[in-house]
Amino acid sequence: MPKVLRLILGDQLNEKHSWFSKVQDDVMYCMMELKQETGYVRHHIQKIMAFFDAMRNFSCILEERGHQVKYIKISDSSSNKSFGDNLNQLITKYNIERFEYMLPDEYRLDMQLSEYCKGLNITSSAFDTEHFMCTREQLKEFFATRKTYILEAFYRDIRRRHDILMDDGEPMGGKWNYDHQNRESLKRGEQLEELELADRNLESLFKEIKDSGIEYIGRVEAEKFKWISRRDEGLEWLDYWLDKGLPKFGKYQDAMHNEYKFLFHSRLSFLLNAKLISPKEIVERTLEHWDKNKHIEIASVEGFVRQIIGWREYMRGIYWAHMPNYSSLNFFNHRRNLPAWFWTGQTKMNCMHHAISQSLDDAYAHHIQRLMVTGNFALLAGVNPDEIDAWYLGIYIDAIEWVEITNTRGMSQFADGGIVGTKPYVSSAAYIHKMSNYCSDCHYNHKEKTGERACPFNSMYWRFYELNRDKLAKNPRISMMYRTWDKMDDAKKQAYLDQAESYLELIEEL
Repeated sequence: MPKVLRLILGDQLNEKHSWFSKVQDDVMYCMMELKQETGYVRHHIQKIMAFFDAMRNFSCILEERGHQVKYIKISDSSSNKSFGDNLNQLITKYNIERFEYMLPDEYRLDMQLSEYCKGLNITSSAFDTEHFMCTREQLKEFFATRKTYILEAFYRDIRRRHDILMDDGEPMGGKWNYDHQNRESLKRGEQLEELELADRNLESLFKEIKDSGIEYIGRVEAEKFKWISRRDEGLEWLDYWLDKGLPKFGKYQDAMHNEYKFLFHSRLSFLLNAKLISPKEIVERTLEHWDKNKHIEIASVEGFVRQIIGWREYMRGIYWAHMPNYSSLNFFNHRRNLPAWFWTGQTKMNCMHHAISQSLDDAYAHHIQRLMVTGNFALLAGVNPDEIDAWYLGIYIDAIEWVEITNTRGMSQFADGGIVGTKPYVSSAAYIHKMSNYCSDCHYNHKEKTGERACPFNSMYWRFYELNRDKLAKNPRISMMYRTWDKMDDAKKQAYLDQAESYLELIEEL
């Protein structure tokens, strides 16, 4: 009979965890598909399916290896209960003497399980997930000594500590960061190949979710489910992507194209965030591949490594340093509702139409689509960061709060006032035109600032700066924008402001 009950959350599917190194007859694992977890925001149907499929497969693997597992499916009546209620039932039924869990990566669940343990009359303990490059304690130690949070300092520290892309104590290639080489737009005639994930039939799982009454967003072809939710397939995909995608990833990671949704992006983020694959594994395989394929430019390798061990771990550090207050920050005091077409993609702005429609179709958009298209518009329009947070957290397959909220409320919306980014990431249509072909067949003209066909990004861009002059004018990274604005004659400036206001009054019709 089991004496120890261990909880595994849906984003803790780490086969390499020390828990699973040997089979113990007195240990029982439990996994749960709960309405509590599908209902705190409306999630994309593909996100729900990917997590449930990954969890079910993981539980089968544990059972095949001899571990005892109790699994609650969404179709079970217990799915309506909380973690605590279900755990109490198991503890009573099996006379459990000790409860253990891995530290959640979401503050919400961390607090819930911590409080739950305080009320137990048996012993309990929390364990590290053994996934990240930095433990919570290491993050706390690093961020506690700094008045400002600079990614570059964190990134260099983690490279040194783990000896990644280092050459006798110095950065390989002579530079720490090749970001300036990773911003090219696609060249005319560039050979493109969309790297397609193999599909699987998950119609029965889709029906189970629908029948359970879960409210969701997005679309899915359940018989042709594209996302990988299994470790072995994920590692195979990683090797394939390193061969086919990595060589051009660095150069074109910021590029966008209306016919190619994914371009050279790896789409490993779900596998990473569910902990099916570790950042260490990805980096090791990447460097091994590069060692055998030196024709790949260091800018591609370093740019990819920086995303895996730099930005991702850095965002987690920000999260644990500033939660729970971070979730309510609203530096610009933005209050506008999210336009209804964020849920349909039905807008005349071609860039927004593509980025949103793709998100609804695939539960995915790459970082520039999120930052400089949908996020850019939301910031310029003054959308309440609570609403944009909920949208990003629900719609993307890789969105778990610790990584979503810091990217959205911080990097994208500057609602944290500069904790994550040193400036707001806003742009006019010129940037979108440079980095994509979205503008070529748009209802609006990317060159026009005023008039019926003027791109909304242009006038809203200048309105944003004028409206927030008191908060931004002294920021050295954007002082040039104010110098440019102040050189314009009053009539032109007023025309831009009037144009922006007229668009915002009719925002649902854009």
